[in-house]
Amino acid sequence: MSTYIITGSTGMVGKGVLIECLDDSSVEQVILINRTPIDLQHPKIKEVIIKDFMNIESIKDQLDAADACFHIMGVSAIGLSEEDYSRLTFDISKKLADVCFELNPNMTFIYVSGTGTDSTEKGKIMWARVKGKTENYILGKGFKRAFMFRPGAIIPEKGTRSKVTAYRIIYAIMRPFFPLLKKMKSITTTTKISKAMIRASQSNNLKEKYFENQQINELAVPL
Repeated sequence: MSTYIITGSTGMVGKGVLIECLDDSSVEQVILINRTPIDLQHPKIKEVIIKDFMNIESIKDQLDAADACFHIMGVSAIGLSEEDYSRLTFDISKKLADVCFELNPNMTFIYVSGTGTDSTEKGKIMWARVKGKTENYILGKGFKRAFMFRPGAIIPEKGTRSKVTAYRIIYAIMRPFFPLLKKMKSITTTTKISKAMIRASQSNNLKEKYFENQQINELAVPL
């Protein structure tokens, strides 16, 4: 039985991961770290509210030595300077990774970034550089297992929905085509991402460190 920490559970992907964790009999407890309450009651859920993730050390005593952390929280880079985006992406992720490593260096840490992330940290696209820097820090931290999930096009399932209005409009228009789109290897779903993350956290023989949509879909299928 496993205990997982999840950030970003109020978002589309994070909510999808939470749903699968609650349905999975191998998951004993889910610790949600949120800025605002998720408004969901379940015996497995332990919710910890923190307004400023830069102060995450202040809630360390409320976090158990979890088996894995699914870090799914993110912000759009639109309208942000590189300094501000880096603070909300790299700095917060670094704080979380540091606390998790102190709690349990043997845990699995999974970070959800996005397709196009720049591991060199030198490309022209600002958000890609910052997320690449974030990935590199987590991979170099020393966790027993660390995986970078880089989803591209995602189809929401099981009642999950994007918090971005423009995306919700696009999803509404594209919904009639979802059955066809789900057959494409280049497109994944919130359910497949969630199942793949759980499988990655429980596997001892994964050699890959980076998972884009096709690899996520393959990992989500039971052996």
